[in-house]
Amino acid sequence: MAATADDKVRSSLELQDRNPVLPTTETSEPAKASLHPAVYVATWITLSSSVILFNKWILDSLNFRYPVVLTTYHLSFATVATQLLARYTKVLDGRKNVKMTGRVYLRAIVPIGIFFSLSLICGNLTYLYLSVSFIQMLKATTPVAVLLSSWVMGIAQPNMKLLLNVSAIVIGVVIASFGEIKFVWIGFFYQLGGIVFEAIRLNLVQALLSSAEYKMDPLVSLYYFAPICAGMNGVVALIWEIPRVSMSEVYNVGLFVFFINGLTAFLLNVSVVFLIGKTSSLVMTLCGVLKDVLLVFASMMIWGHPVTGLQFFGYSIALGGMVYYKLGFDALKGYAAEGGRQWAEFGTARPALRKIIVAVSGLLLVIIVFTAVAPATYNPAYNSGGIKNAMAGVGFGTD
Repeated sequence: MAATADDKVRSSLELQDRNPVLPTTETSEPAKASLHPAVYVATWITLSSSVILFNKWILDSLNFRYPVVLTTYHLSFATVATQLLARYTKVLDGRKNVKMTGRVYLRAIVPIGIFFSLSLICGNLTYLYLSVSFIQMLKATTPVAVLLSSWVMGIAQPNMKLLLNVSAIVIGVVIASFGEIKFVWIGFFYQLGGIVFEAIRLNLVQALLSSAEYKMDPLVSLYYFAPICAGMNGVVALIWEIPRVSMSEVYNVGLFVFFINGLTAFLLNVSVVFLIGKTSSLVMTLCGVLKDVLLVFASMMIWGHPVTGLQFFGYSIALGGMVYYKLGFDALKGYAAEGGRQWAEFGTARPALRKIIVAVSGLLLVIIVFTAVAPATYNPAYNSGGIKNAMAGVGFGTD
């Protein structure tokens, strides 16, 4: 006879009685503590700024005037480090998703590596002639170079609206250039070449990554690009600079300093991966603007590089144009409204603290403005003994 529904229920209950289920408390593994995104932002800004200041210090202050050798060392360090990470860790497992063939490597990776190498060589050569602050101002034109080169290479269609959007960047950098006290043409052209090569490289990378099968994070990209860049730079350095390098100059810098310099440059590429992974590429762009501003002030404090009021004015225009180009008017309007709302709520909750912040910000602005317009050198004609001479020179009688 076929078992009825009641029989099935009864059998199920009897089975549970014979095999009682002990009460258990399910314990899930504690969630891994994740760092606040601000930690990744601060780490990237610190490493990026450190690499720039570190290179300037070695090339200029320590008088190791061989930028191609230094770049070759950085890329060789990155080649060895990425190979070790690929062999002994899972950090570079993303490369397994890339369908890399010999043909793709020759047609895509090698050209990108060449322009990457050229941009690094020109960028480091610039440190021999220009101040860090002025270099950062010139780098603000990179989005313009990327846009124009994408039109020339046929990657994007010309768009006059976009051209007008980035025109403020160009105007600001031109104004800043007119305000530069220590303007050196050869350094300017080296930096201009570095920007153009970097723009072409970025467009080639965009063309390569337009296909999902070649999606690579910056560290995987470095895994593929570093060897070809190190080889190319090594050839240039062997012909151009290595015959002139002496071991006394190497020891003057110090082998440990070289090691820390290469490690810092490599850790910068690692930090980029974590920054984009924990935030977004947009956050990285905005953080780059903040980093550039901090570098300008760091250059002024460390090397005493003068920055004129005209440069501050021009650079402010360039940075504003860059942010507008990256975000757009609608996004900026939304962020401004949200920022205004939060500032009003903060003022309602802590009115005294908001007044202090406004007062301190105003004081800092006054200090910055007066620092920018103040004379760079002290005029001895206006000391206590020279005041009489100065007065006599303009017709005032003295005893």
